[in-house]
Amino acid sequence: MVDTSSQAAAPPAADRPIGQLVGDASAQLSRLVRDEIQLAVAELRDKGKHGGMGAGLLGAAGVTALFGVATLLATAVLALALVLPAWAATLIVAVVVLIAAAVMALLGRKQLKSATPVVPQDTVGNVRADIDAVKEGLHR
Repeated sequence: MVDTSSQAAAPPAADRPIGQLVGDASAQLSRLVRDEIQLAVAELRDKGKHGGMGAGLLGAAGVTALFGVATLLATAVLALALVLPAWAATLIVAVVVLIAAAVMALLGRKQLKSATPVVPQDTVGNVRADIDAVKEGLHR
């Protein structure tokens, strides 16, 4: 239990000198900036953890899918080889795969161009609200 009887209550703002009020405002603003920076770091760290886990799982899924697609491509070549020479069956399957890869590359490039930079949205919103509150306080 903390003994609060020895701590004097701060006088009301009207009774305090301007220098002390400015000093308090400066300390509060400094604390606010530090807290917002800590919030941004925590938010980005959380996003990084989720992004890393998602990237790892997507990578594992991609490798597994690669083996599956390779098996299906071998099946397609063998099936076409029943009606065409083996070289023609292989060529047809290779061209189809390369066309699919080109389409996916173009779509991926388009998606990357439209991606927005990683920004800690909560922190940006809080900082804007803080700035608005300070502006409103200064205009009173």
